[in-house]
Amino acid sequence: MFRFIARRLLETIPVLLVIITATFFMIRFVPGGPFTAEKAVTPEILRNLEAHYGLDQPLHRQYFNYLGDLLRGDLGPSFKYANRTVNEIIFDKLPVSLELGAWSLLVALCLGLPLGTIAAIKRNSFLDYLCSGFGMVGICIPTFVMGPLLALLFGIHLQWVNVSGWYGPADRILPALTLGFVYAAYVARLTRGGMLEVLNQDYIRTARSKGASELRVIFKHALRGGLLPVVSFLGPAIAGILTGSFVIETIFQIPGLGREFVQSAFNRDYTLVLGTVILYATLIIFLNLVVDVVQVWLNPKLKFE
Repeated sequence: MFRFIARRLLETIPVLLVIITATFFMIRFVPGGPFTAEKAVTPEILRNLEAHYGLDQPLHRQYFNYLGDLLRGDLGPSFKYANRTVNEIIFDKLPVSLELGAWSLLVALCLGLPLGTIAAIKRNSFLDYLCSGFGMVGICIPTFVMGPLLALLFGIHLQWVNVSGWYGPADRILPALTLGFVYAAYVARLTRGGMLEVLNQDYIRTARSKGASELRVIFKHALRGGLLPVVSFLGPAIAGILTGSFVIETIFQIPGLGREFVQSAFNRDYTLVLGTVILYATLIIFLNLVVDVVQVWLNPKLKFE
């Protein structure tokens, strides 16, 4: 296992290098600059600003200077926020985005797993059609449609929760439901498919013939194998939840890193865009590695190869 993890970590180095290189040059080729977005500045002031941040150097030298700073853990200064570094902004905003992602993942699992299991146990019944219909609705409605609808219903008409902000526990409800509902639909359908496949296996019939109760058969024997498709999906799902928070944080005015990333793209804040991309790419690679290890733990037939 340790050799497998070490090999995967070494493989991430060229992947991250490609991501960093592509992001660095793409944002530099976008029209506009970090100091020309809000108001026009005189050529003398613009030259001084570019010299201060090293933007007057050739592009290839800026690239290698950035890689050198990155190896030391320095993501550079923010072009938008004076006297603040990208490291400080990320450490300030990341906990909010991680909390939103955790609540959304909890919603997805708490809704998707029971619905998928019930649909598999009650195959071709009304409950199965109801749970499958929930999955279809969740897949078809995107988050940027679901979010305003939930805000309009529960926030404006019923006035149960706030439609923006991140102050109290109630402010977590709508964003977590919006982001988690979509992935709950995928989890439900994958759970149903995995459980149906496992419930037809010989060892399940053997357990039933030995007099095991239905709950014991489901939770002790079937669920472990039936969750393998869900575990495989969790890596991309968590990545989708993290990147999907960009839209949710903008809709509900949540002061997280996703909203900061969207604003930095409009402001041409090169270093903040790069730092956010590097952080999310690293998190996604790490989460996919964790999912691969958990898959082998759940299914001993798989090997660390």
